[in-house]
Amino acid sequence: MILGMSVGAFTTLHVIISLLAILAGLVVLVAMAGGRHLSAITGFFLLTTILTSVTGFFFPLKAIGPPHIFGVISLVALAISLVALYGRKLNGVWRSAYIVTAVLSLYLNCVVLVVQSFQKIPALNAFAPKGSEPPFLIAQGVTLVVIGYLAFLALRRYRPVL
Repeated sequence: MILGMSVGAFTTLHVIISLLAILAGLVVLVAMAGGRHLSAITGFFLLTTILTSVTGFFFPLKAIGPPHIFGVISLVALAISLVALYGRKLNGVWRSAYIVTAVLSLYLNCVVLVVQSFQKIPALNAFAPKGSEPPFLIAQGVTLVVIGYLAFLALRRYRPVL
């Protein structure tokens, strides 16, 4: 039992929150790359991404591993994002700080999505059962390149007045 739910139910909730965070984050990132600010979706992205990291810590701990490290890094990055966006209103260097930290949090969630997809989806697992084969590495590389390119565009074009 986790927070009064079976492990299976809690896992389902965690996955739903994670997928919503990734979807919202991708919408926000594409908007930023186009120079647009989506206030409500941005807030939803930040909230669900925080919830993704926090709920990840509720799973039974066998050993500290990459998911825990990603969770800590993501929460630190999200704290900076929140200060930059809501506290400093993206003024000066805070605009870049927001973009970098928000995108980092999104990227970490996407990395976990790719890892989990190759582990849990039989069709993908057949291509990369160890998680180190070329199809897995290509998927992670494409994730990095696409998010990196959109982040680059956001750094150049995203200049909202809040």
